Amino acid sequence: MLTLDSTKSAAEYPPDGRGKRAVVLVSGGMDSAVVLAIARARGFEAYALSVRYGQRHSAELDAAARHAASLGAVAHKLVDVDLRSIGGSALTADIAVPETPGEGIPITYVPARNTIMLSLALGWAEVLGARDLFCGVNAVDYSGYPDCRPEFIAAFERLANLATQAGVEEGGIRVHAPLIAMGKAAIVTEGLRLGVDFAKTVSCYQADAEGRACGRCDACRLRAEGFAKAGVSDPTRYAPG
Repeated sequence: MLTLDSTKSAAEYPPDGRGKRAVVLVSGGMDSAVVLAIARARGFEAYALSVRYGQRHSAELDAAARHAASLGAVAHKLVDVDLRSIGGSALTADIAVPETPGEGIPITYVPARNTIMLSLALGWAEVLGARDLFCGVNAVDYSGYPDCRPEFIAAFERLANLATQAGVEEGGIRVHAPLIAMGKAAIVTEGLRLGVDFAKTVSCYQADAEGRACGRCDACRLRAEGFAKAGVSDPTRYAPG
């Protein structure tokens, strides 16, 4: 039942979520803001979930709270998980964030992050009686993280339906990844169509306390290229220097 139907714009989707609850992972970045808007456009009652996992800055979580409010989430929950105690990533340890493209999976990959976040979303969904999860993973214009691929999302949906009461007795769980086959330019276009204020999103791996971007990391590069390809003025706020 995996939902990877990302070749259409949200305007073309039927309101299949009308009267249904969904848990939407919201990080504060551009992709998750668009996913929240898509879930709302489909008629879902969206419950936004963000995770404070020990990332370098809290600006993205402040942005997540703004998106949850402005895009019509019913509630916004912030869960703490200490991935900094594990380390192994430039986002959760004292490792420099790369500022030039490299080969292979970059050091900004956070081990098991999406597995953990989707598991938290799954748990909250069971409590809420929700049967739909939304996440903003993307496998086109992305850094090459293994937990952003369609294979991972499909595997997690299988796990969700094997490991939960909702999956075994109550009709099953659906994992929606509507952006997974979209490039950043298409995501920008879709977000603008749905009223997402990209100026309030924070994508940078090393944003400052005000949410201003570095302009050099992978996330900043992909974001800037997306706006350029979409022919849209980039509203990103950059830190001085």
